[in-house]
Amino acid sequence: MKYQNRLTDNDKLHEKIRSHRPLDAYEVKQLKEYYRIGLTWSSNALEGNSLTESETKVVLEDGITIGGKPLKDHFEAVGHSEAFDLLYKLAGSQEITEDDILGLHRLFYYRIQAETAGKYRDRNVIITGTDFTPPPPSDIPLTMQDFINSIPSLSLMHPVEYAAMLHLNLVTIHPFIDGNGRTARLLMNLALLQAGYPITIIPPIIRGDYISVLRDSNKGDNQPFVNFISCCVWESQKEYLRLLESLDRK
Repeated sequence: MKYQNRLTDNDKLHEKIRSHRPLDAYEVKQLKEYYRIGLTWSSNALEGNSLTESETKVVLEDGITIGGKPLKDHFEAVGHSEAFDLLYKLAGSQEITEDDILGLHRLFYYRIQAETAGKYRDRNVIITGTDFTPPPPSDIPLTMQDFINSIPSLSLMHPVEYAAMLHLNLVTIHPFIDGNGRTARLLMNLALLQAGYPITIIPPIIRGDYISVLRDSNKGDNQPFVNFISCCVWESQKEYLRLLESLDRK
């Protein structure tokens, strides 16, 4: 499926969202908890986590283990929720550092494999479904430093394009043994929150399209991925406006 560039539409909805601000503490809390469940479920589901959205809600809000589901799936839900809290904390800054990225991965992954959480991989990895080969472990520290150093210039782009490129660059480096996609989506959302955009969810139902545009980027064409993310942001903005209007209803 071909995705059109929605950056102009993103700008229009961004202005509509701004007209609803400032939000009060109750509205902020309601929206944060809504997206905690939605982003945790969708990001994990994209990677094969078997918890449904309602099961994810039960795990996070009630602390209940779902019978018949792998323990790892529960660890991924709770870890992502903790990383989500860090995401909101970091959103108060206007910079993104290497420690921020490592911190997001650490919180997501430490229950699964504590010794590799928040640390760069020391082994080669194979990415299924593509002929793309990430850099070897020996190249990762320097490659990540180059990426971090490029962030100030990337931030001059349109905020949605900037967020997309952060996501794309991180998954291309593939610095961690596991959890790269989820860390990249958290990083993308950090950039969006810092620019005043709402949390953006990539629905698992379009996972095939997501993988396809990532594959295009691995071949040197980033525009399909930017277009895809701009469409996801646009849909998330419409949902965010719906939520704001429901909160404003008298």
